[in-house]
Amino acid sequence: MGRRGKILIVDDEPNVRSSLTSVLTDEGHEVAAVESGEAAVEALQGDDYDVVLLDIWLPGVDGLEVLDRLHREGCAAEVVMISGHGNIDAAVKATKLGAFDFLEKPLSLDRVLLVIGNALRQRSLQRENLRLRAEISEGVDIIGESVSIVELRNQVDRAAPSKGRVLIFGENGTGKELVARRIHALSSRHDETFVEVNCAAIPEELIESELFGHIKGSFTGAVADKLGKFDLADNGTLFLDEVGDMSLKTQAKVLRVLEEQRFEPVGSNETREVDVRVIAATNKNLEAEIEAGRFRADLYYRLNVIPFRVPALRARREDIPILADRFLADYAGEYGQSTKRLGPDALALLVSHRWPGNVRELRNVCERLAIMASDELIRADEVEPMVDASLTAATALDQDMSLREAREIFERRLITTKLREFNGNVRQTAEALNIERSNLYRKLKAFGIDPAEIAPAE
Repeated sequence: MGRRGKILIVDDEPNVRSSLTSVLTDEGHEVAAVESGEAAVEALQGDDYDVVLLDIWLPGVDGLEVLDRLHREGCAAEVVMISGHGNIDAAVKATKLGAFDFLEKPLSLDRVLLVIGNALRQRSLQRENLRLRAEISEGVDIIGESVSIVELRNQVDRAAPSKGRVLIFGENGTGKELVARRIHALSSRHDETFVEVNCAAIPEELIESELFGHIKGSFTGAVADKLGKFDLADNGTLFLDEVGDMSLKTQAKVLRVLEEQRFEPVGSNETREVDVRVIAATNKNLEAEIEAGRFRADLYYRLNVIPFRVPALRARREDIPILADRFLADYAGEYGQSTKRLGPDALALLVSHRWPGNVRELRNVCERLAIMASDELIRADEVEPMVDASLTAATALDQDMSLREAREIFERRLITTKLREFNGNVRQTAEALNIERSNLYRKLKAFGIDPAEIAPAE
């Protein structure tokens, strides 16, 4: 017996409802039947069905109208249309409206069972996709709505299901490991192991043992056999972080594994075969490292099948409010507190900071604010000690910043200062800035500034 599901039959003919109910119940499905489009909409609003068998020609609201409404309301059930009139135009229209398939009367029960089986398989895939997306949102979501981050997220999601090797470029703290984990989570290997190796943190004399394992007695201190990271990642994903710090000798051995999917542990003549997807990351310019003779060009081309560049936080300042809100909410949950919010002047300080430590630095600042801020609304004077004032003051002259970014930072802080001076009064602030009140309202909305939350000047 195939997949079992919950099925709704919508047909105005009692004999059709009765025969379909009997056959599908015998197949182990949970079945309900109604005679009108209105009843179908009501039933689907109150319950979660897997498949709907929907007759096109119904009294009152017809099947196509019901299908259109279900599509607009985001109904998750697969809808199979039924018609006794052999209307090709209706079938085409139903398909455009999102119907899964189309059946003609008189119904062939074998055809009905085949189509329902296919629809249930599709529904199962949808549920698995939703489960995976929920898993991603919990731990490997790439947060932000800037153009660069949206594009990165889309590219990662397209590349993840493939077998292609990935090389991730980016400064320290930008989230290269997060990108690697998202690729793994969205790949066919998501149920297998994700193994991380920080190539920069392991001494050169131990890196080969760490990657390939060793046998007892192969070197001083090898008191027992040890499995390497390639073994541990078999059938899964191996993340080589800071691969640019790997020695040339180790690079040669990694290249062989990538080419042949086999290796020998240190001190052993036994060849091990593995099936590993390798994702690498670096904060270095590997092309410059190749020119300097510190990185192998052949390894670079093996790793760099699908390159991704994770932008620095200062290059996507519009994501800082989104990230800060998320981090503050996360730490509130972790510490059992109510979620704290950034006042507009405090937020302006975060947005204007250069963030040399990138997202990792922002997360650390948010954790300190979640612990140390005295009220639910975080003030600028609580943020100021946590960011480098000299860097903040020099941000407008930051060579990496565009003129538009510098202007927005200056405007945000000037508007916030004037609002505080006039105790949040928009009319007086607009007059002091010599701009139309409607223009000021637009800027307040764009900058996410709520005048009611502005602390008065002391």
